[in-house]
Order: sequence, then structure tokens, then C-alpha cells
Amino acid sequence: MSLRNKVTLIGYTGKEVEMINFENGNIKATVSLATNDHYTNAKGEKVEETQWHNLVAFGKTAEIFQKYVPKGKEIAIEGKLTYRSYDDKDGVKKYITEIRIDEILLLGGK
Repeated sequence: MSLRNKVTLIGYTGKEVEMINFENGNIKATVSLATNDHYTNAKGEKVEETQWHNLVAFGKTAEIFQKYVPKGKEIAIEGKLTYRSYDDKDGVKKYITEIRIDEILLLGGK
């Protein structure tokens, strides 16, 4: 993987992994990942901010997601940032930012 487009995150999955099986035998896993950041605002109050990330994995990595990653699982991932767009049913162009996973590390219990 190129160091010019590398993403490393640690967070918790926000839903069950969704699987797509293609006719050619390939598989795709998608799931959302929540990461949290903490800071103190001008009033001295602690603030927690959650960011949501769309993850996508293929092949063996997708199989690992399907088998070992339930909703709420803490994971560390490494991948690359990807962008795509599509036209919805009303013809409106939608844009999606995803992280294509190259490596996953299962954290926490179970």
C-alpha cells in the first residue's frame, strides 16, 4: 500500500456487517466504524465528538469481517481512502467516501 494514501483507525463497529456475494465468487463486506475524539471547549467543558466512517473489504478480509466482527466490536484497521459517486433513483448525484480495508486487527474481548 502506498504511504500517500494510508488510513489507520481504531474504533467500534456501528452495525452488523453487510455482505454481498458476486456471481464470480468474490465477496464484499461493508460496515460503519465510529471513532471518538475528546477536547475541552472554551468553557472548560469536556466534549466528545464521534465521527463515522464507511468501511469496505473484499476477499479474505471480507470473510474475517463476516466471521469475527459483530456490531459494537472494537477493531483497528488500515486501508486507503476511496471516493465514488452514483445517481440515485431521482437522478441526484450522490458522493460516498469509503475506506478500503487492507488489514484488520480485532481488539477488545470475545
